Amino acid sequence: MGLNFRKSFKIAPGVRVNVGKKGVGLSVGGKGLRYSVNSSGRRTTTVGIPGSGLYYSSSSSSKSYKTPAYQRRNELARIQREQKKMQELEYARFQVDLYENKLDQIRSIHHESDDPVDWQEVFHRSPPFQPGQEGPNTSSARQKQQSYRPGFLDRLFNKDEAKMQQLYQEIEKSKLMDQELLDDWNYMHNIAGRILNRDIDAYFEVIQEFNPLDDLVEFGSGFEFGSEDPNVIHVSFDVNAHNVVPQKSLSQTKTGKLSEKNLSKTTYYDLYQDYVSSCALRIARDMFALLPVSLVFVHAYEDRLNTATGYQEKVVILSVKYDKVTFNSLNLTNLDPSDALTNFKHQMKFKKTQGFDEVPLVLS
Repeated sequence: MGLNFRKSFKIAPGVRVNVGKKGVGLSVGGKGLRYSVNSSGRRTTTVGIPGSGLYYSSSSSSKSYKTPAYQRRNELARIQREQKKMQELEYARFQVDLYENKLDQIRSIHHESDDPVDWQEVFHRSPPFQPGQEGPNTSSARQKQQSYRPGFLDRLFNKDEAKMQQLYQEIEKSKLMDQELLDDWNYMHNIAGRILNRDIDAYFEVIQEFNPLDDLVEFGSGFEFGSEDPNVIHVSFDVNAHNVVPQKSLSQTKTGKLSEKNLSKTTYYDLYQDYVSSCALRIARDMFALLPVSLVFVHAYEDRLNTATGYQEKVVILSVKYDKVTFNSLNLTNLDPSDALTNFKHQMKFKKTQGFDEVPLVLS
C-alpha cells in the first residue's frame, strides 16, 4: 500500500494552503465556488449548488509547465524547424551559385580551347616500333611467359599448364594491342601529311575525328563546316539562346530566402550578345588550334518567325572574319567578347532593348 500525505491550513477566510506528496497548492473560495492552483501548475475551478450535490469542475495546466516528454518533443520540433530553415537557406544559396556560375560560363565560353596541334611534329613522330619487330605490349607479355616458373602448389594441383596457356593468350592479346598502336600511328602520320599538303578533305576528317566543339553542344549550338580554300574555314552555328541565356535572375534576400525576378531587357540582351560573341571567339580559337588556316569565318544563325510565310527560318545575326595574326595578339582571358568584335571585320546589328537584327554574311 502506498503512503499518502495531505494537510490543509487555513491562512485567511476562504483561503487555504494544501500540502501534499505531489506539491503545495493554494485554494480560494467557499461552498459553491472554489479556485485552486498547485505548484505543479495545475489549476482547478469548481462551481456547484450547495446542498444539491451538483457541481462542475474544470482543470488546466499552466503553459509554463512542461513535462520532460513535452520538453523533448518541443526541442525536437525546434531542431527540425532549424534544420528545415538551414536546408532552405542552403538550397537558396546553391541555386544562386548555379545561376551565377551559368552567367560566368556564358561570358567565358572562349576561355577554354583544345591544345594546338603541331602537324609537323605529328608527321615526323617515330612509329611505336619498327616493322618486323615485336611491339612493346607483345614483348612485355612474352617476357612474362618466358620467366614463368611454376611453384610447388601449381605443380601439385596441375595448374602450371593452365597458367602457361593463360600467358600465351596474353601474348596474343598484346599483339592486337600493338597492331592498334601501329594503326593509330599510320593514320596520324598519313593525315598529318595530308594536312601539311593542304588537303581540304583532310581538314574535315580531323574535324570529325577530333570533334573540337563537342563541349559547346551543351550550350545548344549545332555546327556546319565548309571550305574551298586551304587557308580558310567557314563555320556556321545555331545560337538557340533560349536554351542557354536565363530570362530570370536569382538572388538571396537579407533573410536568405531565394528571390526570382525577370531580367530587364537590357540585361537579357547584354547576356545574349556576350553569349553569341563568346561562342564565335571559341569556334575561331579551336579552328586555329586544329587547322593550318589563316582565316576563320564564323556565322551565327538564329531561328526567326517569318510573318509572311508563318514558318521559322534561320537568319544570320552575326558574321565575323577572324584573322590568325590579330586573333593571337588578343588576351582572351581579360577581354569582353562583344567588345572584341571591333578587332575584326564583322556584321552585327544590335540594340540594347531589342537584341540582334538580321545581317548579311561576311565572305571576304
